[in-house]
Amino acid sequence: MKITPINSDVAPKAIGRYSQAVLVERPDRLLYVSGQIPVSAKGAVPSDFESQCRLAWANVLAQLNAAQMTVSNLTKVTIFLSSRKYAEENRRIRQEVLGSHQPALTVIITGIFDEGWLIEIDAYAAA
Repeated sequence: MKITPINSDVAPKAIGRYSQAVLVERPDRLLYVSGQIPVSAKGAVPSDFESQCRLAWANVLAQLNAAQMTVSNLTKVTIFLSSRKYAEENRRIRQEVLGSHQPALTVIITGIFDEGWLIEIDAYAAA
């Protein structure tokens, strides 16, 4: 399998470290990760955004690990934020988690299912 970042010269450049598109050639396995929420396995929800963001990412990574995949297998990530005020902190933490990997990315500011949740992340991965 081969994952190739695609960034057309005739479309706007990505702002930040992500790809405008990702081409996946001949994947053997596809993983669709449902929205991962900022809730621990014991049901705890942190009160601050940074902790919630890190926990939601930890939950994404746990699903990847369960499928014997890593961050490098991510092809598309969608992040739902409860408020635009979390945009910069979200970007910083996302870049920490992803490192040099640049999947396709969408960030949406919206209401989230539980009012106590400040973030939710869903993803696609391929191997």
